[in-house]
Amino acid sequence: MANAVSAFLDDPVAGGAAERPAIAGPAGAVSYRELLALTGRAGNALRGLGVEPEQRVALLLPDGVEWAAVFLGALRIGAVAVPFNTRLRPAEWVVMLRDSRARVLVADAELLAVLRPLLVDVPHLRAVVATESGPTSLPSRLAAASPACELEPVSGDDMAFWLYTSGTTGGPKAAVHVHRNLLACRHFGIDVLQGSRTDRVLSTSRLFFAYALGNALLIPLYLGAVTYLDPAWPDPARVLQTLRTFEPTLFFSVPTFYGRLLRADLPADAFRTVRACVSAGERLPPELHAAWRERFGVEMLDGLGTTETIFMVLSNRPGHAQAGSAGQPVPGSEIRLLDAAGQPVADGAPGLLHVRTPSAFAGYWNRLDVTRRAFTGEWFSTGDVLTRDADGFYYHDGRDDERFKVAGQWVKPADVESALRSHPDVVEAGVVGVAAEGGLVKTVAFVVPRSGAVAGSLPDALAAHVAAGLPSHQRPYRIHVVDELPRTVTGKLQRYVLRERAERG
Repeated sequence: MANAVSAFLDDPVAGGAAERPAIAGPAGAVSYRELLALTGRAGNALRGLGVEPEQRVALLLPDGVEWAAVFLGALRIGAVAVPFNTRLRPAEWVVMLRDSRARVLVADAELLAVLRPLLVDVPHLRAVVATESGPTSLPSRLAAASPACELEPVSGDDMAFWLYTSGTTGGPKAAVHVHRNLLACRHFGIDVLQGSRTDRVLSTSRLFFAYALGNALLIPLYLGAVTYLDPAWPDPARVLQTLRTFEPTLFFSVPTFYGRLLRADLPADAFRTVRACVSAGERLPPELHAAWRERFGVEMLDGLGTTETIFMVLSNRPGHAQAGSAGQPVPGSEIRLLDAAGQPVADGAPGLLHVRTPSAFAGYWNRLDVTRRAFTGEWFSTGDVLTRDADGFYYHDGRDDERFKVAGQWVKPADVESALRSHPDVVEAGVVGVAAEGGLVKTVAFVVPRSGAVAGSLPDALAAHVAAGLPSHQRPYRIHVVDELPRTVTGKLQRYVLRERAERG
């Protein structure tokens, strides 16, 4: 098998898309020919830094042409691209640098400025390349490198990229994806979305998420279409401006942001060029699905995928969408719902989602035991609990553990509780996810104050306290001060009791 990058750049160029725009953005657009050349330059620049096949290249960059070129350039030379979440704390980036044994870090200059003081014990890191100006900067290295870069011969089972995902086993873990995983994009991009080279793709999620990597880069390039990449984080006003100037035909976002767009003062024809709006990352509430269609007149397609599968394994279809449902199996993916004994469940009964799909990851890096627990033969257990109706539509019924998603990102209650307990006036904390306005899940916290603390002012003080250390999606939506937390006789926190209290307000 050829290096997978050929399917996303070389083949479109050879097939007549050379002068067509591949990536657009606030600064303009680059063609497929230009992106192929820039990717070649990135690959040669990495080779010049001593990067060899299977060695890791970490990306700490905002979305844009450079992100795409470095990612694809690493794969082109047989190296392994490892994108980092730019919203994490610098200490978390260091953990991932050490775990991945990255040889090169390519980083945004501003992000690198806060990270650099912590780069004191990263033994495998040999070079750091920043986007700032200078003779060793990323722009300078790209300009000096040759655009002609031969594809490194690889097999379909050679590593291509890793995506870090947090789990319940402690610490981040990297899902290892191989070259043949990338080619499975055709099942969702063509078989479900009926995509073509005439499509124009806009996503509000960032490329370091599997959801955006698939729909905002891999799928449009595979189709020979054009995607819009904006380095700035989205807000309704910026999205509206892009809708007007770029005129996308496919729009991707998460339910929380769809909710923000509904609450914003957007005109009813804002999505007039969009033929389908795709949602994933968390369950799409039926009321949001209905409100969107009524307000903007565009069909919403909810679906389900994971970091470990990259692309959707369940999705609604254009013209055949069921509100509240994650849809039906994507062609190429097989679905099973199993009970605790590993037996298939009947329609209407909850079961743990197991999937067999060509885009499934090879395993977790250096986490053999976790990998073995995640797979039963070729079947990957996602940890999601679903039900299936008689028509074959699947409905998300939560997680098999205590985690929950806010704005498409996982929240680990223990992390939030730790941040709350770090305040000197808090002795205990409990956190749950609860449906708030529009049915979207929000983080709700319960805290037990220390003796003598002023309970009335504590919620505001805690909100300011955790804002300094937690990503925005993890910060509590509401904070309740209570005398004690409900626990079992063995001392375990009864989260279901907290959830019931939170739902009552």
